[in-house]
Amino acid sequence: MAGDIRPWRAEPCQAARDARGLRRPRVASRHRYARRQRRMRLLTNLLRSALIEPLRKQALAKRHLADLLRALRKFQRDPDACADPGSPLLACLVRLWGNQPWAAEEEYLAASIKEALAAKGAILECGSGLSTILIGMVAQRTGSVVWSLENEPGYGAQIKAFAKRRGLESVNLHVAPLRDYGEFDWYDPPLERMPERFSLILCDGPNARTRGGRCGMLPVMRTRLDQGCVILLDDARRDAERAIASTWATELSSSFEVRGVKKPYARLVVLGHGTALRPGAIQQAASG
Repeated sequence: MAGDIRPWRAEPCQAARDARGLRRPRVASRHRYARRQRRMRLLTNLLRSALIEPLRKQALAKRHLADLLRALRKFQRDPDACADPGSPLLACLVRLWGNQPWAAEEEYLAASIKEALAAKGAILECGSGLSTILIGMVAQRTGSVVWSLENEPGYGAQIKAFAKRRGLESVNLHVAPLRDYGEFDWYDPPLERMPERFSLILCDGPNARTRGGRCGMLPVMRTRLDQGCVILLDDARRDAERAIASTWATELSSSFEVRGVKKPYARLVVLGHGTALRPGAIQQAASG
């Protein structure tokens, strides 16, 4: 028994352990632990970026689409409520649709909805977007038809697919590159398939960088404008749009008024059936 008893030995103090060189393994152990932590953080970040983040974005996109569809159903039940630019539902639709800075503002959209509700015939829209869907819903309700012209193939395909999924049979979206008319570039509408007369023109395209801007609407569509046809020209805060509105008013023996505060638009009324333009009118509008 006595041989199994080991003599008691005191644990060495910190100074003794340091003297024996026992501190180095502790430092190395801390370094290994720090490296492990860095590797774990890197792995977690990779996992988050590869799996978690895409799933989170997908969930947000689904929620966003659900909110948009819910707002559209509310609009479809009562489009008259959005004829007021101060409508909370209209502001919600603009926010959910996005597409800034090209999206139409509440004032122009509200005016478009109001005029579409009162329109007695076909509607022509120059440039597509949220307005295409909203005006299409109005036309579906009133029994009218909407012809929308778009020159951006990718965006046009998205709008066409969205309208088709919503069952908007009243919308005819024509997507084609801009056409060179000599003095200006404008849409290339399929006139042989379009209505003979339009009672409402919503002009929010093509964009300002286009040669001649939006002046091409009148020379191309002049003979299709019905008596009493209302024309809404967006972006009337720009000098070019005001010059175009002034030229159109002169050619139509009419006048125009600028409405809206945040993003003004011009409104014209065709007093008679469309006739040919006077010489030099296109150059005047394009150079404005």
